[in-house]
This record gives sequence, C-alpha cells and structure tokens, in this order.
Amino acid sequence: MSQRFDFQKTSLEGLFKIDRKPITDSRGAFSRFFCIEEFKEVGFNDSIQQINHSITKQKGTVRGLHFQYPPFSETKIVSCVKGSVFDVAVDLRQNSPTFLQWHAEILSNENQSTLFIPDGFAHGFQTLEDNCELLYLVSNIYAPDSEGGVHALDSKIAINWPLEVVKMSKRDSTQSNINKGFKGIEL
Repeated sequence: MSQRFDFQKTSLEGLFKIDRKPITDSRGAFSRFFCIEEFKEVGFNDSIQQINHSITKQKGTVRGLHFQYPPFSETKIVSCVKGSVFDVAVDLRQNSPTFLQWHAEILSNENQSTLFIPDGFAHGFQTLEDNCELLYLVSNIYAPDSEGGVHALDSKIAINWPLEVVKMSKRDSTQSNINKGFKGIEL
C-alpha cells in the first residue's frame, strides 16, 4: 500500500484517479507527484520521457481530445497545479469493453488529485476557472506524425462538459468526429 498516494480504480480499466497524500505542518505542505515504485501498483512500468506544463487563460476553454498512435502511444499522469479543470479520458482501445466511453475527474491543486491515463486513451480538459495550469508526466516523446485527436464535441462520445465551451484551438476545433469505420487503437 502506497504511503504517498491513494490509487482509485475508475469504471474504465487501467484508468485511475490518484489522490496525493500531502504532509502538512505550520510551514505549509509537501506532496509527491510521482514515484516509480509506488506507480507500479497501477501497472506503470515505463519511464517518464517528458514533463509538460500547460497554461490556459480563460474559463470554459477546452483542450483536446489528444492521443498518439503506437509505437508512440503514451501514458499520461495529469495534475492541476493552479485553478481547477474537468479532466477527461476517453477509451479508444480496440476491443475494449469500454470502447468510446469516457470518465472525468475534477483536478485542482486544492483536492491534490491526479489522473493516470494509460496508452490507448484520448485526453482533454475544460478549465473551470481562469488561469489554470496543468503538469503532465508523459511516458513517450511527442511524435507529430503519430498524433491523433477526436473532436471534443463528438456526439458519439457525448462528453457532458460542465460549462459552455468558449474557446478551442484551431487544431482541436477541426478534429474529426469518430466515423463508422473507426475500430480503435490497437496496442
């Protein structure tokens, strides 16, 4: 059992909500974002290849839904370090019993929650307040030729975004919806 993290299964196999267990005293708090030994509990046996930081200025903005195809598929460990977001993972794994289902968690610095998103999932989020910052630990390098995406408003996925979507990047707003022939990501 982990000393620094509480790993909670979600309804999608391999996707975990992780609550960090901060140590607090009169000075403030200390929490760990990652420990390779403890993350083995959720099946993470890779190494972190990149650490990314995003800043999103406007409440209601949606980023995503992004993923990478093999051999550059990636596990993401996502934490909100400022503000709060509605963080979403969509199962795109071929032959998965939860194919095209999504799960969301509110991530914020206050709740000390993280989402562990395995290979084969698309990821996106909506900011619930202005000036949100996310930290992503990623198991693979960014490979532009292997990137993929799904439109965040695709009716086949039907994500119930909590706020009106006020802003998306050109790249995200022009992503395709899932078509009939899409069989998922083969891992």
